[in-house]
Amino acid sequence: MSGKQELLTDEGAAPIGAYSQGLVVGDFVYTSGAGPLDPTTGEVVGTDVAEQTHQVMRNLGAILAVHGLGFDDVVKSTVHLQHLKRDFAAYNEVYKSYFTKPYPVRTTVGSDLMDILVEIDFVAYKPR
Repeated sequence: MSGKQELLTDEGAAPIGAYSQGLVVGDFVYTSGAGPLDPTTGEVVGTDVAEQTHQVMRNLGAILAVHGLGFDDVVKSTVHLQHLKRDFAAYNEVYKSYFTKPYPVRTTVGSDLMDILVEIDFVAYKPR
């Protein structure tokens, strides 16, 4: 046994490469980077970073829910923004609306993303 359990849901965007939506390893859940894709159509949702961030959070919330977790269980996030300086404030307003204090630790970086404005991954904790 590898000690890893895959998390997969039709409520989150399907993987478009060789990766899992999420993995449970011990007391932790790790998600792949989620983009603003509609889980049904695979199309990008939203034309600005706020709309796209909401869709990313819906996708990540669906992956967490597979293991009975929510946003309050998230301990770490990594965020990639296509236009870091331009879009940080708008993305941050949406992002923080999904959490209560204490917020997860977070790294936000500028990245060259493929036709999207934001991608986020999580690490969440759920003791057995």
